Amino acid sequence: MSVTFVSGPSKLSQGQVEDTTRSKITKHGGSSDQRRLDCGREDYLSDVSIVLPVHNAERWLDQCLESVLDQDFQGSMELSVFNDASKDNSMNIIEKWQTKLVKKGIHVIIGGQESACPKGVGFAKNQAIAQSFGRFLCFLDADDVMMPQRVRVQYDAALALPHCVIGCQVKREPEGSTERYTRWINSLTQEQLLTQVFTSHGPTVIMPTWFCSRQWLDSVGKFDESGKGVPEDLLFFYEVIRKGGGMSRVDRCLLVYRYHSEAATHAVLEETIWKERVGFLEERVLNDWPSFTIWNAGKQGRKLYRCLAAANQKKVVSFCDVDQSKITKGFYTYEESKIEPKPQIPICHFMEARPPFIICVKLDLTGGGFEENLNSLKLKEGVDYYHFS
Repeated sequence: MSVTFVSGPSKLSQGQVEDTTRSKITKHGGSSDQRRLDCGREDYLSDVSIVLPVHNAERWLDQCLESVLDQDFQGSMELSVFNDASKDNSMNIIEKWQTKLVKKGIHVIIGGQESACPKGVGFAKNQAIAQSFGRFLCFLDADDVMMPQRVRVQYDAALALPHCVIGCQVKREPEGSTERYTRWINSLTQEQLLTQVFTSHGPTVIMPTWFCSRQWLDSVGKFDESGKGVPEDLLFFYEVIRKGGGMSRVDRCLLVYRYHSEAATHAVLEETIWKERVGFLEERVLNDWPSFTIWNAGKQGRKLYRCLAAANQKKVVSFCDVDQSKITKGFYTYEESKIEPKPQIPICHFMEARPPFIICVKLDLTGGGFEENLNSLKLKEGVDYYHFS
């Protein structure tokens, strides 16, 4: 196996790599363009490419790369690193580990750009994918650590489900951080991976656990490259669903998923994500429903109503709640409306409400009270209701 340093943009077929870090060295014959064409004929050079975008990750890279080295996968594997204008010691750490990786038979491809500013996670992911040559893609964030079984277990799952994104359960570090979110990630049923795609938690299969076929990913498209502040993972996740892709999760903990203040996700505004979620909910559900009830007459429910397109606002037959003070008011008046008289939407008890529901009550926050109320109605998720909060 070998180390490849990607140099010029002419070597890549998907987008351009500018200001790359090194000259190209490879033991494989032929140009990168030819290798990419070979991949198009399913003549892949590796079974699995580990896709690793890097930006100022020196704090975590040693553990991350050690976890690549420790994989027990017996097929052929390569690591595709794209360094997005790191200013710290990231490149030196990567070069330190490349000898160990190559010695174990893991082909290493290193590309990058050295401009003054990073071009963003979406750009770095696209470039790492474009310069790689594996039949399957295993996504890895530079601050995370894979369990030794990860590639092997997810590879086996992906062979059986070639049109699915395969995820896994995770261990959160530091332990105890984002407890509700971590429980949600690890406990969703296979059906809920597709029904709970509208919640504030984001993708039901989280990006650092993604494993999928290159052929399927290429059919979906590229990650958004708008840069900082754009939820490129969420947008790509939605596009997978639009294209008819499935979601699946291996019910084993195969990744240590770090939480820290420098994570790229913190740069995305909540309001940006809210707008994307509302748009996707309307596109996938509400535009096809003749009428529905919003479960929660409080702040979140009213905000959802106000953000809906006018045609979908007209479909809201009521709000429902358990708070007697809200129910006693009788209705919610949409004061911001330009329509006269102002729309008034009835508020009723959830037992008197008519499904289907869009539920704007956060899960796992009421000591089981909300979940008990919902279960008492004996409704089917994905048919009679969807969670939004």
